[in-house]
Amino acid sequence: MNKIELQDLLYKVEKPARYLGNELNSIHKIIENNTIRYAFCFPDIYEVGMSHLGMKILYHLMNTIEDVYCERVFAPSIDMEEEMIKHKIPLFALESREAIKDFDFIGFTLQYELSYTNILNMLSLAGVPIYSKDRSSDNPIVILGGPCTYNPEPIADFADIIILGEAEEVQIELLDLYRHYKATGYTKELFLQEAAKIAGVYVPSLYQVKYHEDGTISSFNPKMSGIPSKIKKRIVEDLDHAYYPETMIVPYLDVVHDRVVLEVFRGCTRGCRFCQAGMIYRPIRERSLEKLAELAEKLLTSTGYEEISLASLSTSDYSELHNLVRHLIDEYSKNRVGISLPSLRLDNFSLELIEEIQKVRKTGLTFAPEAGSQRLRDVINKGLTEKDLMQATQKAFASGWSSVKLYFMMGLPTETEEDLLGIKELAFKVVDLFYDTPKEQRGKGLNVTISTATFVPKAFTPFQWEPQLTLEEIHTRQQLLKQQLKRKNVIYNYHDAKTSFLEAVFARGDRKLSKVLELAMNEGCKFDGWMEHFNYSKWESVFKKAGISPEFYVNRKREYDEILPWDHIDVGVTKQFLIRENEKAKQGELTQDCRTNCSGCGINEGFIGGIC
Repeated sequence: MNKIELQDLLYKVEKPARYLGNELNSIHKIIENNTIRYAFCFPDIYEVGMSHLGMKILYHLMNTIEDVYCERVFAPSIDMEEEMIKHKIPLFALESREAIKDFDFIGFTLQYELSYTNILNMLSLAGVPIYSKDRSSDNPIVILGGPCTYNPEPIADFADIIILGEAEEVQIELLDLYRHYKATGYTKELFLQEAAKIAGVYVPSLYQVKYHEDGTISSFNPKMSGIPSKIKKRIVEDLDHAYYPETMIVPYLDVVHDRVVLEVFRGCTRGCRFCQAGMIYRPIRERSLEKLAELAEKLLTSTGYEEISLASLSTSDYSELHNLVRHLIDEYSKNRVGISLPSLRLDNFSLELIEEIQKVRKTGLTFAPEAGSQRLRDVINKGLTEKDLMQATQKAFASGWSSVKLYFMMGLPTETEEDLLGIKELAFKVVDLFYDTPKEQRGKGLNVTISTATFVPKAFTPFQWEPQLTLEEIHTRQQLLKQQLKRKNVIYNYHDAKTSFLEAVFARGDRKLSKVLELAMNEGCKFDGWMEHFNYSKWESVFKKAGISPEFYVNRKREYDEILPWDHIDVGVTKQFLIRENEKAKQGELTQDCRTNCSGCGINEGFIGGIC
């Protein structure tokens, strides 16, 4: 392979540091004849991809294996892509600066449905056929993983292999199998048939989908015996003994999350009915305080970062949180190392803890009530009350905070105008609370930011059968709130309805959508998660050209007996549980936190055994 020369290109693009690849702690290996080359691709720009924890873990893990060389690849920005096409430069890996079309594996992590066209565009830039059926044994094996693979069907035709669940162990097993086949006579076909027998590995080409005349699925079956009809996700049982990097690459330029990331636990026990992550990442597994303290020291030493972020789905639910924060403050506050706690909940919000953290570095406060009324919070099983919000903000204002962000979801099942106006009521009560706080206690310059995202029904949630609101209805509700939230000190932000609509299409779609994605890529659709690049009219014409109605996937209520595109995947949470939760939602009945009382979701039957 030849190293690609970039010198002449780099002075023509906006941020050349994105393409250099020699950052502190990046890994460079001597390439031998037997080296297995792995291109780990993130389908967005460098700054976004370099903030992703999964990439950090798998990059360093694979590079611990002597004959495996894992390198990073990001989507080139528009200006760089134009230069690459002009100079006939194929997509390359950062570390070796060699074309990835000659690698053994190309792996993509799927974090967001609107990045699918970026994946196809990156394969095209690499000179690799986008459809798996068009790739021979001479082409790299294309692997997809990440949260969006829990409904992989819209992008299944482009993947050779899809990893379901946590990839650390599966990835190593696949590399071992590949090494064996390379030594004994490799054919792609035989390798994929054997790979499909590994738990957590889904090979879409080995399964056949049939449809009814109305467009719904009539059957989904393996094409041959010996491969499972239902593919179980993989989980890492013991996080203390699971691989976690003791060093991380330090980027040359500012990235979205530029800090040490400590993953404190996986899973969530809260059971919010709209939340896919809370269902698919079960069961809860924590890292011990001792392990986290050890990792913090090694990561701070190897990176020189001045901030630690404690990552999880609900960090304030970590059983050792107070002791961990206390330890980190005692050890590192003298060096001005800050701590950030995302995912705080209002009902176990500890102001004392936050105040300790703020002594080192000041931040704003963010809470997610999700719905404007108690009725709707009960429907979604949020388990929060208005009193929780008022107490938390009152304590914050009395301690000198003056900036609060509140996140809500719009268009949740059963939402009424009254629920929607409840968002305004809460916002105004928070403003009033600030002014009710004695002047000598409160800070200056109140700022209450209200953000609404549109509800997107996702696979493996109790709301997977529910429709999304129509675009017109979403727009009407956004405008209503915009009018209602006009008040000094209140800022209202909302997500673009069309991106939420498109997200829902691919979150609930089937294999017929591969044609749509191919056409969209050809039309130049990419970076659709970025508003400056998103062009909805292009998507409208693409759906028309493909003869596919996006509304079929988004605005249609599904019956419990319909075969869903993701029914062949087993995440451990049973369909019976999801149906039960959907019915409870209609009655506004709450389900207790799993840490208090087992909800019978099914995860402890056949996944880890015993109590989760």
